[in-house]
Amino acid sequence: MRGRQAGIIVLLALCSATATGARAVPPAAAATARPAIVGGEEGSGAAPDRGIVDLDAMVVSGAQPGPGMWKVRKGDHVLHILGTVSPLPKRMDWSSADVEAVIAGSQVVIGAPSIAVDADVGFFRGMALVPAMLRARNNPGKRPLREVVSPELYARWEVLKARYMGRDRGVEKRRPLLAAQALYEAALDRSGLRMGGVVGPVVRRARKAGDVPLVETTVRLTVEDPKAVLREFAESDLADRECFAGTMDRIETDLHNMRARANAWAVGDIDGLRALPYENHYASCQEALTGSALARRLGIADLPRRAGEAWLENVDAALAEHPSSFAMLPMHQLLGADGMLEKLAARGYAIEAP
Repeated sequence: MRGRQAGIIVLLALCSATATGARAVPPAAAATARPAIVGGEEGSGAAPDRGIVDLDAMVVSGAQPGPGMWKVRKGDHVLHILGTVSPLPKRMDWSSADVEAVIAGSQVVIGAPSIAVDADVGFFRGMALVPAMLRARNNPGKRPLREVVSPELYARWEVLKARYMGRDRGVEKRRPLLAAQALYEAALDRSGLRMGGVVGPVVRRARKAGDVPLVETTVRLTVEDPKAVLREFAESDLADRECFAGTMDRIETDLHNMRARANAWAVGDIDGLRALPYENHYASCQEALTGSALARRLGIADLPRRAGEAWLENVDAALAEHPSSFAMLPMHQLLGADGMLEKLAARGYAIEAP
């Protein structure tokens, strides 16, 4: 375990996955260090058959075009923005030729807003941190999940866990927000959906094939003493019951809308995406983390805003310097009041919808 990866739980617990709100909280770690925390050893209980999909999981499959791109213009310079959605149909084959052609003709690709943790502790010290990392993802005092959430919430959890995860005992040790995320990902899998692996790999391959440079939009957090941070986090309670409840709410009520959004993206139905409700259950999770005393002391709360501003500054530079550039952002960050498209229009750029 090297350098930045030694700060794995700090990433997990304190940083947004993207700085302006997409998957805004753990365990989806930050962009430069993407360790998989939820999972690993999860007990010896039987898991549900991953080949089984819920009968009502009507998601598209096969080759699909995806949406068109927004064009942001300054004179004869243009930035192409691809709006993304997560989750997406896991059996979809994205027909990405248009996006690949735009990237090939671009001078830069602008990375999405992200947060990275620097904790340069060296290999051997990093290995010594592993026990602290494992403790930090569990409830303080080794309390099981049933003891840290209300009986009502735990009863709902048991029903959903039985349906989507089976007899997984390891997850019962996790903090509520991590247990809820594991359940959320299992529910998506059973519904024919997946969190990633569709757009990102295509963009990376196209950029490398065309030797198009990446302009990163990364705000860095330096952790001077990761061992002390891990110890404090492991001993701290989090106000994450609302996150736990909100995640279960979304699984219970929003899977249909998630499938509809995934389908709309796959077939390029922008109007359909605008019309569908979007419930961001991560907001309460982010609040639980950024509102903690440890997060406030480390200066976590201001990082998403700073990363969003850095992205806009990169857009300004690209449109000033390059005839063509490319970026991608989650749809809910692009659209709506105070979204990035509105902010770009306020900066005087002409916006052309797909």
